Amino acid sequence: MGEDLFWAIRGGGGASFGIIIAWKVSLVSVPQKVTVFNLTKTSDQNATQLVHQWQHIADKIDENLLIRLFITSSTSPQTGKKSIVVSFTSLFVGGIDQLLSLMQKSFPELGLAKEDCIEMSWVESTVYFANIPGAASGEVLLDRNSSKSYFKGKSDYVKKPISVKGLEGLWKRLFAEEEEDMEAYFQLQFSPYGGMMSEISESATPFPHRRGNIFMIHYIAGWDEKGNAESKRHVNWTRRIYSYMAAYVSKFPRAAYLNYRDLDLGVNKIKGNTSYKQASIWGTKYFNQNFDRLVHVKTKVDPSNFFRNEQSIPPLS
Repeated sequence: MGEDLFWAIRGGGGASFGIIIAWKVSLVSVPQKVTVFNLTKTSDQNATQLVHQWQHIADKIDENLLIRLFITSSTSPQTGKKSIVVSFTSLFVGGIDQLLSLMQKSFPELGLAKEDCIEMSWVESTVYFANIPGAASGEVLLDRNSSKSYFKGKSDYVKKPISVKGLEGLWKRLFAEEEEDMEAYFQLQFSPYGGMMSEISESATPFPHRRGNIFMIHYIAGWDEKGNAESKRHVNWTRRIYSYMAAYVSKFPRAAYLNYRDLDLGVNKIKGNTSYKQASIWGTKYFNQNFDRLVHVKTKVDPSNFFRNEQSIPPLS
């Protein structure tokens, strides 16, 4: 297929260039047992300060350890007091004792204890993180039944730690949404970068968000009932949060993660060719400088723009 096309389909949105019918991948070795934990902290348990501290170590901690944050809000039915709820969810490629020693050096503020940790196989850990009952058995992975729900997601990249004041402003907006709509589900996910992500060149694949990014934010609003009024209200939540966060995230461009497709960033003209200028508005957010090379490849392999969607790579006219 040629070096350029092979480069483009590995992170540039394969559907822009054709139909991919097979992949050959290289696997990496993992030990028989890995260690997981899911430690929840609330506002009363210093959650804001812990999130602030996490930002300073998230991308610098041992490369075998990932600590991801899931952030929601809750209101006590007894007191009516609002609280932020942060789940520190972790996978460590190693045993419990090694993890505890590492956490004591890198993030002692979290207060991780041995009883918080579970050793299991890597396959079992994928079920554990998906919150699917039956994590003790891989058999649950054979169940193909799924539930239907709706959600809107947006994304951001953070290059400098968000201040405590900035976090508190974010929490207030979470509280407001929880109060307005008890039927919806609002969540923030903070996913750390660093490690191998920082060791690969920005241009090695189309995916450019590597060295210099502390973590990525995924804003999620989810709901079960489909309706125009309900959907619009939930979607608008992500847009308001996204607007507030402009001061705390990457700039020029304000970057975004391709796999959380966000049509708010701009769309192609499905009928007829989209101009390079129009597509670059969203294209540079996903791909930075790699967008130009993707357009070059598209122009060479699909000049008639047969393979297209709302945010596919356009050819040059």
